[in-house]
Amino acid sequence: MRLVVNPQAVLVVRLPPGAPHPEWAAGPPLVSITRTADETSVVCATSCVPDDVPGPVEGPLVAVTVDEVLEFSQVGILVSLLKPLADAGIPVLTVSTFDTDWVLLPAAKAPAAASVWRAAGHEVEDFSNPTPAYGVPAVTPGDGAGAA
Repeated sequence: MRLVVNPQAVLVVRLPPGAPHPEWAAGPPLVSITRTADETSVVCATSCVPDDVPGPVEGPLVAVTVDEVLEFSQVGILVSLLKPLADAGIPVLTVSTFDTDWVLLPAAKAPAAASVWRAAGHEVEDFSNPTPAYGVPAVTPGDGAGAA
């Protein structure tokens, strides 16, 4: 399976339940707004999130996508991606769309995740340096810098 590492880092923001659609949540590589009775979670590019965002923020995260349209009948896609990461102690957040799956992982863990996936037989495009945000330096492959 071919995995694409997006160059734009993302953040996850927790907003109160019933929060209105945040106008700042826009732009590539991914926008996901999930509402439950307990919270509203927003995933979007770090460059879109205002400095005074209300709510806790996690990130920067690297957004990795499966580079193919997946059929609903396919079984085990996420397991094949997540088990090697779990075995390596790499935390993730996943988002699924109609067409594919996304794995979001701490920027500092992205080089290790790419190595783990390659060892598990997945093709991972060369790691791209995520755009820094929130005063966190971008991660250079292999340096382990950044925050999660």
